[in-house]
Amino acid sequence: MDPPFNTGKRQTLQRLKTVRDAEGDRTGFGGERYLTVRLGSQSFVDVFDDYLEFLEPRLCEMRRVLKTSGSLYVHLDYREVHYAKVLLDAIFGRETFLNEIIWAYDYGGRPKRRWPPKHDNILVYVRDPRRYYFDPEGAERIPYMAPGLVSSEKATRGKRLTDTWWSTIVPTNGRERTGYPTQKPLAILRRIVASSSPPGGLVADFFAGSGTTGVAAHEAGRRFLLVDNNPEAIGVMRRRFQGVDVDYAELAP
Repeated sequence: MDPPFNTGKRQTLQRLKTVRDAEGDRTGFGGERYLTVRLGSQSFVDVFDDYLEFLEPRLCEMRRVLKTSGSLYVHLDYREVHYAKVLLDAIFGRETFLNEIIWAYDYGGRPKRRWPPKHDNILVYVRDPRRYYFDPEGAERIPYMAPGLVSSEKATRGKRLTDTWWSTIVPTNGRERTGYPTQKPLAILRRIVASSSPPGGLVADFFAGSGTTGVAAHEAGRRFLLVDNNPEAIGVMRRRFQGVDVDYAELAP
């Protein structure tokens, strides 16, 4: 679940390309002039008067349909995560809280009057604290920060992931980029899918956005269900899953 973060503003991503043009608006490598061409933009309004009132019925339904061995990952940031944690404790039960994952990155602005916020929070809850599925070996291993302090065998093998994930955003000109605002990198969703769903299992994302969860699930041999009410998101997913055998259904509001 990667809902709007309630940033209080419209989230917009401009899609641009540059072409060589002697009368262009910018200078590039070797002094060549380039013209910026706007291809369009995608956006959504990220403002909620009562954010928890927006989340609560959706979280209740997610708990209802979640399999006994299933997990729920809720991706937010510093604005609302502490309020959402209290709400999730009430809906799922405090004993079902499994982890808080910190996704740390290094991009964006650097304000000078506070520490620059450079992480998101991912809360992990399970349906049943005795029967949930979890395979830490499903995700990739990472290098030791001090490989000289462990055996050469351990250093070569790497260590299992912890609850702090260092991962870059989707590169501006990367192959993953779909043009959808707030698109999350495949690396993050691959870890979630591989560790918390069994082979052949069903992965559901009810704030699907650009469809990254579905891509990660499809790669890993999982079935997937993607839901979104933003027509721009649906368009991005249709393009992204061209050539993949998927079914589409439009539900009346």
